[in-house]
Amino acid sequence: MKISDLPFGITDWQDIAATEHPGVTGMAYWRTRRFGDLRVRMVEYTADYLADHWCTKGHILLCLSGELHTELADGRRFVLLPGMSYQVADDAEPHRSSTPGGARLFIVD
Repeated sequence: MKISDLPFGITDWQDIAATEHPGVTGMAYWRTRRFGDLRVRMVEYTADYLADHWCTKGHILLCLSGELHTELADGRRFVLLPGMSYQVADDAEPHRSSTPGGARLFIVD
């Protein structure tokens, strides 16, 4: 990834309005900033959230709090705890998220 034409800036995530994204169960709240082709998000999943789709978008994701469960389409499963991250390329491995007790994430894609 090459980041260009992006001057130094600060984001106070509390100043960014959250958008609601319902899952099969639970809700995701995204606070999103866009910088050209780069999307940066602070995401909060409520307890018992289950994504309503298999995602094929590439991400770099950091778990800030809670517990994130990630399932890949091939059946592998991973659990991220605070301080853990994952990375996946566009169109590489379909994945979906869930969380039993909620989670807060920082995502770049």
